[in-house]
Amino acid sequence: MPGSSIGQRLVLTSFGESHGKVIGAVLDGCPAGLEIEEKEIQKMLDLRKPGQNVISTQRKERDVVEIVSGVFRGHTTGAPITMLIWNSDQKSKDYENLKTKLRPGHSDYPAMVKYNHYNDHRGGGRFSGRLTATHVMGGAIARKLLKVALGIETNSFTSQIGKIRMEEEFNEKMISSIYKNDVRCPENKTAKIMRDSILIAKKKGDSLGGIIESITTNVPVGLGEPIFSSLESDLSKAIFSIPSVKGVEFGSGFRGSEMYGSENNDLYTIKKGKIVTKTNNSGGILGGISNGMPITIRIAFKPASSIAQKQSTVDIKTKKEAILQVKGRHDPCVVPRAPPVVDSLVALTIADHALIAGAIKPVL
Repeated sequence: MPGSSIGQRLVLTSFGESHGKVIGAVLDGCPAGLEIEEKEIQKMLDLRKPGQNVISTQRKERDVVEIVSGVFRGHTTGAPITMLIWNSDQKSKDYENLKTKLRPGHSDYPAMVKYNHYNDHRGGGRFSGRLTATHVMGGAIARKLLKVALGIETNSFTSQIGKIRMEEEFNEKMISSIYKNDVRCPENKTAKIMRDSILIAKKKGDSLGGIIESITTNVPVGLGEPIFSSLESDLSKAIFSIPSVKGVEFGSGFRGSEMYGSENNDLYTIKKGKIVTKTNNSGGILGGISNGMPITIRIAFKPASSIAQKQSTVDIKTKKEAILQVKGRHDPCVVPRAPPVVDSLVALTIADHALIAGAIKPVL
C-alpha cells in the first residue's frame, strides 16, 4: 500500500491493522531539539481512544504509546520518530461472517477485488478508523512543533450532529469548553441535545454523521506551494484520509457560491499596524497560500456504516443476495472522536509547509 505516507519535508508513515498485533507511526523530518515526552502524545491519544463513554464504541483499548526511536533525553534528535501502540481488545470472531457478506457503506468489496482477498478483513483491517490513532501520534508532535516554533494553534470541535447545529459562532473563549462534554461541542446546551440524538440513533441500531470545524490561528503569510501543493490541496488530501470524511470546505465554502463577489470578498484594513481582512470568507488562504488570517475548515462526516439493523447485501461466495446484521462494537457516531484527528492532520500539513518555506529550521 504505497499510500501509507504523507508529507514532503515532514513525512508521516502509518502502519498496522485494526486487529493486528500493533499499529504505529514513523514521523521523519521533525527538527532536532524539540522537547517532547510520551505523555504529551498520550494526552491527544486519550481524547481519541475508544470506550470513553456510551456514545462511542465499547472496544476497550488503552492506546498507550511507546516511542522507540528519534527521542533522546527528552528531545527529538532529528532521526525518524517511531511510535507504537499494541492492540489488546480485538474480537475478531465478530467478523467471521464478513468474509463473504459485503458490509454496505464499507470498503470490503473494493478491497477484496483490489487485493484479491489477501487483505485483512478483521475490523476493516487497514481501512479501519482505528488507524487514525497513527495520525494522532504524529500530529501531537507536529502540533507541539508549531506552537513552540511559530506560536500556531489549531483547535477542532463538533459544530453539528445530524441536523442539530451550534447556535453561536465559535470564538476563542469557547476553546476551553470543547472537551467538557462527550460530543466535543463547545456549546454545552447544544451538546446535550446532540448526545441525546446519538443515543436515540444507537437505540434504533442506527448511526449519525455530523460536521467538525477547525480553526488555526497565528499562521504566517506565505505558506503553500501553488499549484498542486497549495495549502488547500494538501490540507484536503490529509483530511480526506480520515475514514467517513465526505466533504471539506474552507471559509465561506459552498455558502460563498450563493453570494455576490461584493459580499464574499474580504476587504483589507490595518489593525494594530498589521494588514488584515475585515471578514474571513477565504478561510485564511488565497491562491493556495496562507494570508495571515485564521485558517477555517468545515469537515463533513457521513454516518458510521456499521449499524445493528438488518440490511440487504450480496454473498460473494454464493453470488446471491443475503441479509446482513453487523455484529461487534461500533461507534453510533464517529464525530465526537474526530477533533483530535483533524487537529493532527491540520498540524502535520501546516508544519510540513512551514519547513518547506524555511519558517521552521531543521534544528530548533
